[in-house]
Order: sequence, then structure tokens, then C-alpha cells
Amino acid sequence: MSISFSTALSALSAFSTAISVTGNNLANLNTIGFKTSEVSFHDLVTQSISAGLGNTQVGFGVGTPTTEALYTQGAIQTTGGTLDAAIQGAGFFVIQGPDGSTQYTRAGNFQTDQQGDLQTATGQTVQGWTQVNGVLDTNAPPGNITIPTGTVQPPVVTQNFSFDLNLNAAATPGSATGTFATSVTVYDSLGNSHVVTATFTQDPTTAGQWNYSISIPNADVASPPATPLTGSINFNSSGILTVPAATDPPPQLAITGLADGAADMTLNWDLYNGTSPRLTQFAQPSSVSAVAQDGAAAAQLTTVAIATGGEILAQFSNGQQTVVGQLAMATVRNPDSLLAVGNNNYQLSALSALPAVGLPGTGGRGTVEGGAVESSTVDVATEFTNLIVYQRGYEANSKVIDAVDELSQTTINLIK
Repeated sequence: MSISFSTALSALSAFSTAISVTGNNLANLNTIGFKTSEVSFHDLVTQSISAGLGNTQVGFGVGTPTTEALYTQGAIQTTGGTLDAAIQGAGFFVIQGPDGSTQYTRAGNFQTDQQGDLQTATGQTVQGWTQVNGVLDTNAPPGNITIPTGTVQPPVVTQNFSFDLNLNAAATPGSATGTFATSVTVYDSLGNSHVVTATFTQDPTTAGQWNYSISIPNADVASPPATPLTGSINFNSSGILTVPAATDPPPQLAITGLADGAADMTLNWDLYNGTSPRLTQFAQPSSVSAVAQDGAAAAQLTTVAIATGGEILAQFSNGQQTVVGQLAMATVRNPDSLLAVGNNNYQLSALSALPAVGLPGTGGRGTVEGGAVESSTVDVATEFTNLIVYQRGYEANSKVIDAVDELSQTTINLIK
């Protein structure tokens, strides 16, 4: 009789544990990055009756259930949060726990603290790489990611400019069609802008030749007038630029004595895109199709966001973007061995393989989607089905205890 009691009691304990696991799954239905736990039952050792021949075997019940997290892919939910990130595929974000230990998580709803360190929603610092002195070294060991706040981007001095344009081959020298002007804005060492104007005039004596004058406004220099860049360009009978040739040094506009006190500038006029001329002469109205220059004004930091691939991009008020950080990702060959430590985090156990840390999308690691999070993998229908099965199992084994109790009372009454 005692064996019957202990067998049924072991089942009550096992089903109670299973119901607790199911309840925990349902409680984390909306927990970002949560992975459903599955309960596994196993029987205890059996004893043989009938002189140990094994003809009749009676078990000792069920052992304490084991739980295993199922690392299936959760749905990717777009949030629009600039610091949200979701993993598509295998891997974990690497974080540092409050005690300095390395932990892992799939929850990518990040935030920043007062120092600009990237953290999880529960305050653990996210690991990766931060740009230092303009260099992002992902070969270095990962560390805390510091998001720049209130940063002013220094100006970029213009060194090269270009015009993609056509000059009218049907123009009449000395007429309105024989002159064409266009301009581009460039930037000096202080970030101030200057308008560079290029004026093209058809040569009255040489077919296919246009004379040019390129300069900035006289008001921009301390001792006007500003010195222009002058010269001529020539096109062949097919309207293709031939002089200067692609192998010749580009014409240079020298700007000295700026009124704002900025450093002198030397601007290269790029007439060719590789070996393809940017200027043509066809019988179409003179027009410019594109202008370009490689400078930029000083700018304020406006937004920092995690982009696809785990890059952390800084957006500045001048429209430029700069990669200021990179999320690290880790893969563990046997993720089911990880131990849950709360706050959506996991740590290695004695059975865990050593994690491999690297960039997302490499070495079997999944990719990172910016502006999104991974939803919980809990399925309500499955959990409610499990709950009903465990409840019925608990009730059935409680009936066993009732039956054994009645049999025990009957046996005791026989003795009396």
C-alpha cells in the first residue's frame, strides 16, 4: 500500500510542477523575447515481483519533470522604436549583468542611461563596439556601447566639386543661348557656406570651345575681388569633351583670404566620372542635371537608431549618417542548456558550450532587424490544452490516493 501512496503522490507533485510551468508560460505571453518552456516526464525505477523474474513489474511513480526552453523563432513585431532590435535566426544579444557577469538575451527593447550607455529595459548594459576617434574596430573585444548625445559634428571642408551638364551646340555666340551659368554650395573649415558660380560662354571663333569663369562672391573674401578660375573646354564633332583630357590634372579653384577667417581652400573641379566626361555639347538647351561636392556644414546630432544588421547610426541635422556603434551577437551550440536568470536573460550552465561572439549575419548567427522586437513564442491554445491535460492527470492521481486509502481502511477493519 505504501508504494501505491508514494506513486500517486509523485504524480501529484509532477503535475503540480507542470501546471506551474504552464502558468509561467501564460504569464509571459507578452514578454518580449520570451521562449516557451516544455515539460518532460520520466518514470522512476521499477521493482520486479514473482521471484525477480520480471514477469510482473511495478513502478515507483514519476520523477520530477524536467523543463526545456524551446528556442523557436518568435514573430518579428515592428515597433518604430529607434533603439529596438529583433533577432531573426539563431543567437543572443550579449549583455553585462549587475555583478559584471556575461549574460545573454533575445529581448531587444533597449534604452540609454544618463551616460549614454545602451542598456536593456531592466538596466543591463548591452555589449558591442563603439566608434573611437572615427574608427569602429569590430576586431577588438566587445564592451559597453556608448550612444553619443548632444554631439556636434565638425564641418567637412569641400575639396572636390562637379557639374553634370550639357552646353547647347546650337547656341549662337554672343546671344543669350551662348551663355550658361550654374552654381554649387561649398563649405570652408568653419562650416560656413560659399556659392561657387560657373559661367560658360561660347567662343565666337573656335567651334566646340566654351570659355569658363568660376568664382565665389566678392563679399566672401576680405580683399575683393575674388580671384576666379578661368580657362576653356573643347568638345569634338560628336559633342564629347576632349580638352581637358581625362588624364589631365583637374582645374583647381584657389580661394584665399576668406572674410570669415576660415583657412584657404583649393577646390578640384571634377570634369570626369572615371573616364566618362560629365560635360557634353549637344544640340539641346544648356542645362545642368546634377551638381556635387564633398563638404558639409557643422551639424547637430538629431537621432540615434539601430539599423538592420545591428549597426547603430547617428543622424545629423545636415542629413548625414554615421555608424557610431555595432551590436555584438553570440551563438551557443546547445542553447537549451542555458539557465534563465530573470529579466529575460540567460547565463551559461556547466553543460553549455562556449559562446561564439561576432557580428550579426556571420558564423551562423542570425540577422538583426532595427525598429522591431521579437514576440513571445507562447501559444495560448497549446498552453490551455496542456493545462487541461495536467489538471485531469492531477485529478486522476488524487482518485488513486482515495482508492488506496479506502483499501487501507478495509484492511485495517479486517484485522479488527
